[in-house]
Amino acid sequence: MDVSTAVARFLDYLKFEKRYSEHSIIAYQHDLGQCAYFLQQQFDVHAEVGEITTSMIRTWMAHLKDEGMEARTINRKLSALKSWYRFMRRQHWVTANPLAIINGPKAPRKLPGFASEAEIEKLWSSIEYADGWMGRTEKMMLQLLYQTGMRRAELIGLKESQVDNGQRVLRILGKGNKERLIPVSAELLQELAAYTAAKRSELENADTNFLLVNEKGRRLSPDVVYRTVVKYLGEVSTLAKKSPHVLRHSFATHLANAGADLNAIKELLGHSSLAATQIYTHNSIEKLKDVYRQAHPKA
Repeated sequence: MDVSTAVARFLDYLKFEKRYSEHSIIAYQHDLGQCAYFLQQQFDVHAEVGEITTSMIRTWMAHLKDEGMEARTINRKLSALKSWYRFMRRQHWVTANPLAIINGPKAPRKLPGFASEAEIEKLWSSIEYADGWMGRTEKMMLQLLYQTGMRRAELIGLKESQVDNGQRVLRILGKGNKERLIPVSAELLQELAAYTAAKRSELENADTNFLLVNEKGRRLSPDVVYRTVVKYLGEVSTLAKKSPHVLRHSFATHLANAGADLNAIKELLGHSSLAATQIYTHNSIEKLKDVYRQAHPKA
């Protein structure tokens, strides 16, 4: 099996069987393509996947490190390669796995950035949102991101039919089309009901499938969501990095600080493994350390 065909078949598998998002598929395509190009340039690997050796992969990783790439990014690329090889082994295109004995570089554990509860409260108490439809939509998207911890892609794809008023939950479709239920307050449900009613009365030919729409009645774009979050977080927080994911981190961190069970946070976030959720216990521990340093006479 030649390299380009094997990559194309793998990407089709991720798209049609695993139902990965377009963003994830593009990331896999970039990482695999980057590796294939390096092997072609450095080792004249043009055709068969069987030509690739462990030594070649190690050389590629060393090259990435020499280029100044962070360990976290190198590990992500290595993970993409390992997923590709697992797929090829199942298809019986290769018999040996040159990545079996390769370990990625150790990445320093990085705590996710989050806004404080006081900063989040300012989003509702201190910010004056613009008059008109987009001001209303901007506030709604911030409320949904923080109150549910959903991802940007999940927000954009959220449909009116996923709002379950009877059970007071949102039915979120996450990665791999896995559904999870997120409880929401009666107040938020009322605001969502008012928003959808206003959409029908104020906008002509508005999309009644997707929940949030722009002033033309069309589905929101990822850039609009990103710029909105950066804009308003910039008005209430001094965080160096601002993004929709910061609101997701804030949602999880505030739950952990309030004593929420880690398994419950895992389910709310839609994590497949508890290991991905445990990072929020570190934020909680850091808060306890701050309290100890400020309050204990021997600290």
